[in-house]
Amino acid sequence: MLYSSMLGKTKKEAPKDEESISAQLLLRGGFIQKEIAGVYTFLPLGYKVLQKIIQIIREEMNAIGGQEMLLGSLQGKDIWETSKRWGDEEVDVWFKTKLKNGTELGLAFSHEEPLVNVLSKEIKSHRDLPLYAYQFQNKFRNELRAKGGLLRTREFIMKDMYSFDKSEADFEIFYEKAKQAYIKVFNRVGIGEKTYLTFASGGSFSKFSHEFQTVCSAGEDTIYVSKEKNLAVNKEVFTDEVLQELGLDKKSLEEVKAVEVGNIFPLKTKFSDAGNLKFSDKNGEEQKVIMGCYGIGPSRLMATVIELYHDNNGMVWPENIAPFQIHLVGLNLEDETTNKYAYEIYNKLLEAKVDVLFDNRVDASAGQKFADADLIGIPTRVVVSKKLGQDLEVKKRGEESSKQLDMRGFLGLFK
Repeated sequence: MLYSSMLGKTKKEAPKDEESISAQLLLRGGFIQKEIAGVYTFLPLGYKVLQKIIQIIREEMNAIGGQEMLLGSLQGKDIWETSKRWGDEEVDVWFKTKLKNGTELGLAFSHEEPLVNVLSKEIKSHRDLPLYAYQFQNKFRNELRAKGGLLRTREFIMKDMYSFDKSEADFEIFYEKAKQAYIKVFNRVGIGEKTYLTFASGGSFSKFSHEFQTVCSAGEDTIYVSKEKNLAVNKEVFTDEVLQELGLDKKSLEEVKAVEVGNIFPLKTKFSDAGNLKFSDKNGEEQKVIMGCYGIGPSRLMATVIELYHDNNGMVWPENIAPFQIHLVGLNLEDETTNKYAYEIYNKLLEAKVDVLFDNRVDASAGQKFADADLIGIPTRVVVSKKLGQDLEVKKRGEESSKQLDMRGFLGLFK
């Protein structure tokens, strides 16, 4: 990618109405644009990060047997009335509209009912189970107050997976697999050490559900962390009875703010009953399908990473989800020899399949280019300049020292 032609440029100031660090930096860095409160456009830099996070999640969901699909966002009310979730008194975050003929529609805030409706035509026998389906789909929620940039929005992409099992025992086995898959996701995006499996309310489904909470000062939730046991308890279920059941000593727990980056919870038969989703067992007898739900918001995950990894100069992206591997900065490009050499390095990196952003601006100062590189936060900065001649200055983001390499030595890093 050539910086001179890239959609989305850096800005010196962030909008004054953005409170969160992540929103300020993502807006200033040219990663996103704000449309209205709670709705953001992902520009090329931001979209590349988002897609890398999505791919990590996809790989881990596929590894435990997930099948990716895509459901519609625009929903008729009939299937939602079966579960009693169409009325505003039951669900207060609906965005609703009407067709020209007056038929009511809603923009889905979740997809349990639509997926059950699809699978009721597919699942008939015990041979059709287990089944684990997931998607990356836009969700719409009429939040009273959208805040924190990407941390709480009204339109966002969610990875929602749903499990369909023949028995509670089979469900429990998959539930544990999903739990471990989530831990792998958070480790791969770089926040595993700060993310805790957190016991939360199971609502009407079970005593507990499980959240994955990342310790972060920008978080809306309060959790109590046991570093010794590597787990936490949400404030909503923080009682002596719960602590005793989990074997936790109240005095050893640390109260912290956290961002909920994922959740998993049992659904039992609530939605399969409502949607008449059943199967015939080996004896030909009709049985209920046991369900579970597993959610992660990739854009919220992206914002949480920035809340944790930034400095006074900008973002510091972990290697696995950085928009590019290399930020190639060309200085003195008005000099024909230096310009030619910079493009030679750029083209050789492309040939080596290295994802590189080349700051090829001729009219920008060295100070401006370095400031932009720090703000964008790509892990490795490589400088070509007249002063360096045939050498390259290589520096890791966030580190003070740099090293000089010739072209051969530098390109050898990617073999």
